[in-house]
Amino acid sequence: MEYYEWTVDDSADGERLDKFLPQKNEEWSRARVQEWIRAQLAWVNGKNKKGNYRLKQGDVVTLKVPPVTEAEIRPEPIPLDIRYEDQDVIVVNKPRGMVVHPGPGNDSGTLVHALLAHCGDELSGIGGVARPGIVHRIDKDTSGLLMVAKNDLAHQSLAAQLKEHSVERVYVAFCHGVIPHDHGTVDAPIGRDPKHRQRMTVISQNSKPAVTHFFVRERFDKATWVECRLETGRTHQIRVHMKYIGHPLIGDPVYGPKKNAYAIEGQALHAQVLGFTHPRTGRRIRLEAEWPEDMEKIYKALKQ
Repeated sequence: MEYYEWTVDDSADGERLDKFLPQKNEEWSRARVQEWIRAQLAWVNGKNKKGNYRLKQGDVVTLKVPPVTEAEIRPEPIPLDIRYEDQDVIVVNKPRGMVVHPGPGNDSGTLVHALLAHCGDELSGIGGVARPGIVHRIDKDTSGLLMVAKNDLAHQSLAAQLKEHSVERVYVAFCHGVIPHDHGTVDAPIGRDPKHRQRMTVISQNSKPAVTHFFVRERFDKATWVECRLETGRTHQIRVHMKYIGHPLIGDPVYGPKKNAYAIEGQALHAQVLGFTHPRTGRRIRLEAEWPEDMEKIYKALKQ
């Protein structure tokens, strides 16, 4: 079991318990949180409460999240948008809303469950039981290209390329506000937010180097379309860095404004380009995924 604890501040005063908890981890769905509450895994001031309980400032909320066990990770026939596949590598275009691998609160419906159904035993075991084949991740509410290793040779090669920064990763995003300069680099270390442990932040202590290069593609009245290239791959890197320079991503439930005026569930961020050297042949592979429908809708709305 994993244990979490929060003290309710004035911003959450009067909020329902089953709405408060999903906001603490973007990978926890409200339906899953409600299951935990019904299973008496959530307490307020040491007492079990129902999901409709209204929190008060100063309340101490405790949550016990059950672990994912090996027996729970079974193949699920979830459709995959496959953009490349051979005996060593598979590249998928992950939809927004899908978690990459099982973890506390996500024991079904993940990309790993879909990959197990598609590939069977043909996935690298280096990532362990819960992460077979997984070399890198993109956030639940980020769409786009993700490479998966089908054997250990591929896993070692792709992981080394990521470490050497030779993998090309290009993201497109819509940000709040108008960025005045045409391009820039954010070189700022990222670590856990000491006040909000489920968030990341720019911080000097207990952090890792993080570098994001951004290029303005189009400006609108109150927003900017940017292309971001990753030099490193830290958790929530683009989202944290764009907030750091004063331009959080549109729709971002963690790092952006609370009110979302756009028709998108989650941050307006899409992994559009993925380039890597094939582990076996040495051939350079470069793939591109078109924008999902929700990103197209935001673009059209911003153009009006």
